Amino acid sequence: MPAIATTTNASCPAIAVQRTAPLRWPMCRASTSFVDAAKSWMAAASAATASLLLLAAIASNVHAAELLRIGNAGRESFSFTPANIGSETGIFAKHGLDLDIAGFGGDAKLQQAMAAGAVDVGLGSGPGMAFIAKGAPVKGIAAMAGPPLIFAMVVRADGSVKTVDDLKGRKVAISTVGSATNWLMNEVSRQHGWGFAGFEQVPIGENAARIAALKSGAVDACVVDIGSALNFVGRGDGRILMRFGDVAKHFIMHVIFATDSAIAQKPAALAAFLQGWFETIAFMRANKAKSVAIAMTVMGTDGRTTSGIYDELMPMFTDDGHFDPAALKVLSRSYVEMKTLPAEPDMTKLYTEAFLSKS
Repeated sequence: MPAIATTTNASCPAIAVQRTAPLRWPMCRASTSFVDAAKSWMAAASAATASLLLLAAIASNVHAAELLRIGNAGRESFSFTPANIGSETGIFAKHGLDLDIAGFGGDAKLQQAMAAGAVDVGLGSGPGMAFIAKGAPVKGIAAMAGPPLIFAMVVRADGSVKTVDDLKGRKVAISTVGSATNWLMNEVSRQHGWGFAGFEQVPIGENAARIAALKSGAVDACVVDIGSALNFVGRGDGRILMRFGDVAKHFIMHVIFATDSAIAQKPAALAAFLQGWFETIAFMRANKAKSVAIAMTVMGTDGRTTSGIYDELMPMFTDDGHFDPAALKVLSRSYVEMKTLPAEPDMTKLYTEAFLSKS
C-alpha cells in the first residue's frame, strides 16, 4: 500500500495525502482555509476529468471507424489511386471509414474476389459491368471515369506508320481478346469505314510485352496504358500516334462496384465511401503536387512520369458519379460487338445511384 503523509498548520486540520496519486490536496497555509483548498482540488479534478473524457471520445471515434475492404483491378493504375490518396490525407477517416486496399490482376480476378466475399467495394472497368449481366453478385454504384484517356497507341520512332490510316491491314498489339483495348481498336476501325477488321489485332498480354513486340518489329503499333506510353516516348523509342478520348467520347471507363452483401449490410458505409471518393477527386484537382507524391509511391513510378499521367488522366474522373445514359448505351453495344454477351442487357439492372449524393 502506498505511503500516506499528513500535513497540518494552525488554520488547517490534518489532511491525508497519498503521494502516488495524480491529483493532490494543495498544501494548507495560514491564509488558506480548508474550503478554499477543497475548491482548488475540485477545480483540478474537474480539469483532469474533462481531459480524460476528451481522450475517451477521441478513442471512441477511432474505434468507431468502419472497415471497408477495397479491391482494384490493378494496383499500378493511376485510375485507382484516389482510394490511397483519400486514405493518406485523412479524407476517408473524416467520413468514419478505415480502408483496407488490395490490388488484383484485372477485372476478372476482381470480380472473382467480390463474388467470394473477399472485398466489399471494387474499383474496375465499365466493360466489367457485363459480369453482372452474367450473374455476378455485385452492382455498379458510381461511374467514376468517363472517356478512355487511360490508353494510347504508340509506334516506333523509326517506323513507317505516320498516321492511323497507315495502319490499315497492319498488326496492332492489344492486351487480350474481349478487352477494352480490343474494343477500342474495333471502334477505330469502324469509324474509319473499315468494318471491324481494319487491323490484325494481336493479343499479347501485359503492357511490357506489347512494347517489346513493337520494339522488335513483331507488330507495327500497340495500345498500352498512358504511363507505359509516356515512358516509351520519354526514352526516345517512339511516339504516341493517337489517344482514345475522341474515339469514345461517351464512355464509362471505370466503375465503382459494391457487392450485394455490402449493399444490404453496409449502406451507410457505401454512401460515406462515395462522399469520400468524390471529395478526394476535388482534393486531387486542387493539389497536384501532394497527389502525385502519394500516387508515385503506390504505382512505383518516378515523379516526372507520374506528373505526366496526372495531367493526362485527371480530366477523365467524374465529379458526381452519375451514369451517363449515352455512355451506358455505348457500353451495352460493346458487349455484343465483343461477343461478351449475346444481346444488349437492360443496363438499369446493372447499377444503382442510391448511394450517390442527391445534390
